[in-house]
Amino acid sequence: MTSVMWFRRDLRVNDNKALYHACKEEDLILLFQVNPEQFIKGSPSHQAFFASVAHFKQELNKNTHLQIMFGDPIELLKQLKEKIPTWDKVFFNRDETGYGASRDEAAQAFFADKEITVHSYHDSYLHSAEEVKKSATEYYKIFTPYYKKWREEIKEIPLKVALKPENIRKESLFPKYEEQFRELIQDLPAFDSGEKAANTRLANFVKEDLANYDKARDVPALDKTSHLSRYLRTGEISIRTVWQALQKEEATEGRATFEKELCWRDFYNMIYVSFPKQKNEPIQENYRFIEWENNREFFKKWQDGQTGFPLVDAAMRQLKETGWMHNRLRMITASFLTKDLLIDWRFGEKYFQQMLIDYDPASNIGGWQWAASTGTDAVPYFRIFNPTTQSEKFDPDGRFIRKYVKELRDLPAKFIHQPEKMSETEQQEHGMILGKDYPFPIIDHKERRKLAIARYEFSKEHSRGNI
Repeated sequence: MTSVMWFRRDLRVNDNKALYHACKEEDLILLFQVNPEQFIKGSPSHQAFFASVAHFKQELNKNTHLQIMFGDPIELLKQLKEKIPTWDKVFFNRDETGYGASRDEAAQAFFADKEITVHSYHDSYLHSAEEVKKSATEYYKIFTPYYKKWREEIKEIPLKVALKPENIRKESLFPKYEEQFRELIQDLPAFDSGEKAANTRLANFVKEDLANYDKARDVPALDKTSHLSRYLRTGEISIRTVWQALQKEEATEGRATFEKELCWRDFYNMIYVSFPKQKNEPIQENYRFIEWENNREFFKKWQDGQTGFPLVDAAMRQLKETGWMHNRLRMITASFLTKDLLIDWRFGEKYFQQMLIDYDPASNIGGWQWAASTGTDAVPYFRIFNPTTQSEKFDPDGRFIRKYVKELRDLPAKFIHQPEKMSETEQQEHGMILGKDYPFPIIDHKERRKLAIARYEFSKEHSRGNI
């Protein structure tokens, strides 16, 4: 009889739960399915993910073979069963949210119909959504009590996977799909992909930056965050491997702060399970009637880093140039879009989905709803980031701004956060003309703050039936 190991966002051999169990089978097919309906063509997010798939396939193909199939998952499962009538077991690491959860539900029905035994595992998070709850029937909505209980739960240790090449099918079962995949990846940019790169990143972070993470993580110019998010997104490293590496280190504030960030990752996954419509609907009913302006010109200026607020612009240009953005800047740019520009958070979330090479639906949606004050345990609607104050606090000498907003690189520190304060003579002196070389601020923060608060308060009263 034949077994299938179905890879998704677990592109690794080491500490892969489903693969650990599948390797005990004597006739095993390794499978990855490409679903074109999920593509965001030409986007950095799409390119980075498939670069990781390509690297994983290349590594596996040295001793075994990763089968590629191309199309609708259920149709492909039917084709595979027709091709391999002896197929009677399937192994995979399941998804709890979004598209992955609905795909798994449909697949379960297929497997039941074909009498294929399912072996599925929770693998992507330290704790699944069902493991840390207020009660058997109630999920947490506030992070702090969730975190306290999460800390008490025992964390699993990594599994040692013994891949047995002699038991794995090495011939290509569907050459036409292999060719489609080669076409898909032929023009991809170079990315630092793979298990080795992920483990090197982890080792370097733990050695060099973990101890001071609590102090340095908020300063974009220092670039002292872990950059592990893109590898966790693809599963090129397991979350258990990351956790184990932390436990070997001294118990510092830096380590505790980073561990809390891993808890936020679990928390947002749990929130997505408890609010499955949150990608398109605000969680808090009070803020479902906000009158968004959705100014297209402003949205384009935000995307292009042309708002006239230097740190916001530097952050958006970093995203466009690298496919990544520092976490502090994600909060600042999200607050600016939703509260200063009064643009619906869903536009920002979808743009980040397209651009981020570390895009994780649960964390991205959770972060945007937090910034927009529409989510669970979100920032209060009246707490609105001042982009200039944030700039002065987290990039005081303008190092980060100068790196990405090159037209401002020669400005003295006293103007780097507010170039509009320069006189015409000073603009000439520094070779930077406002309105020509760099835009004036597109809005007045103080006025927009008042307007945003009024819009949120109106929505709250509307939802209560008072208007």
